[in-house]
Amino acid sequence: MSEGFETLAIHAGQEADPQTGAVVPPIYAVSTYKQDGVGGLRSGYEYSRSANPTRTALEEAMAAVEGGARGLAFASGLAAEDTLLRTVCKPGDHVIIPNDAYGGTYRLFAKVHERWGLHYDPVALDNMNAVGAAITPKTKIIWVETPTNPLLGISDIAALAELAHDCGALLVVDNTFASPYLQQPLALGADIVVHSTTKYVGGHSDVVGGALVARDPELGEQLAYHQNAMGAVAGPFDAWLTLRGLKTLAVRMERHCDNAERVVDLLLAHPKVISVLYPGMPEHPGHEVAAKQMRRFGGMVSFRVAGGEAEAVEICNRAKLFTLGESLGGVESLIEHPGRMTHASAAGSPLEVPGDLVRLSVGIETVDDLLADLTQALS
Repeated sequence: MSEGFETLAIHAGQEADPQTGAVVPPIYAVSTYKQDGVGGLRSGYEYSRSANPTRTALEEAMAAVEGGARGLAFASGLAAEDTLLRTVCKPGDHVIIPNDAYGGTYRLFAKVHERWGLHYDPVALDNMNAVGAAITPKTKIIWVETPTNPLLGISDIAALAELAHDCGALLVVDNTFASPYLQQPLALGADIVVHSTTKYVGGHSDVVGGALVARDPELGEQLAYHQNAMGAVAGPFDAWLTLRGLKTLAVRMERHCDNAERVVDLLLAHPKVISVLYPGMPEHPGHEVAAKQMRRFGGMVSFRVAGGEAEAVEICNRAKLFTLGESLGGVESLIEHPGRMTHASAAGSPLEVPGDLVRLSVGIETVDDLLADLTQALS
């Protein structure tokens, strides 16, 4: 990056309007564009599935904050993932995925792309020997989440990039949990970064979206072709909301991290909590790697309770300030039971999560209020 993260998040792709001087990109609620004669496009715009100025501003900003050559904005994170897989892979190819991947990603592989002929293997990505053993001549992608959802596992991006490239595969990193502010996978050797921009990038629980950022311009062009051909693009209002959220990502992430660290301290001292999963703890198995590749350790915290699944569910139900709900990364704090909610699609699979697990998305409220709510929910 030639400029600081905060500067890029506020200014990249968002120059003042040349006609009015407006400092915020407008919402171009338009489907088609007047041409100056047949084939005479103005700035390359012809139809808003192919390109829209508001979406362009978001795509340029995402590329800038991730340090990539090309950014693309989609209708959802899963739409971005689907487009990526159909761009890079064909029937008969193979992908290595995390053994504790996000439930929606697992569902996409297991219920959609496997029927298309794409093979996959869940692997513990913190075990380089296991990853190496899982690679086949057909492996096109090593797919990484770090931290993982919901077990907060950590993978060494640089080491996996080297392994992937040695076998002719791409390294794809889902950077949703960390955000571009806390982690820069492309600088560590990744080829493509995936985001559900619904989460930390948008940051206000008011928009659904996804993004891809490619390190290589040619790969970026291939992804852009499929984005247009498949059509799951971000609408202009969604792009505008996401762009607004990106501007404040850095300051929000600092508060998320501050609050999460205080929550972890409370959970570690509570007699009902048998395990806390947070990469910021020195005893976390991935702590050293996380400290090497992350600025801080994020706002997501998971924990397991002594009373089993029934007690985990009751803790979720007793919370008041922590809203019981799916998703994550908004300014408000959320609590959920992954086994019955976000990861229900992984039940009965190798990716099934423990029933006694509770996941927190720690928001930016007054931290003492959050601690008081957790204390009463655990009582």
